[in-house]
Amino acid sequence: MALFHVRMDVHIPADLDAQVRADTVAREKAYSQQLQREGKWPEIWRIAGKYSNISIFDVESADELNELLFALPLFPYMDIEVTALAKHGSDIK
Repeated sequence: MALFHVRMDVHIPADLDAQVRADTVAREKAYSQQLQREGKWPEIWRIAGKYSNISIFDVESADELNELLFALPLFPYMDIEVTALAKHGSDIK
């Protein structure tokens, strides 16, 4: 498995149809919760005061992460920054 730190900043256009927005946000929530239940998205944290989050993904590869991110319903409205994580030598676990 590979761990990734992912920051997602959401920028939904103000003029997006309200029903399209509501549907997209609902699909995003359902999809993200599915990935959480599957263990692929074990951590998600809101960045206070922003429409942004910091997440940890636990996936097989960068390719799998890329597929999951591209499938996010809000993907077209996101700026995403991905950092691959490696085990730290001082970690006692």
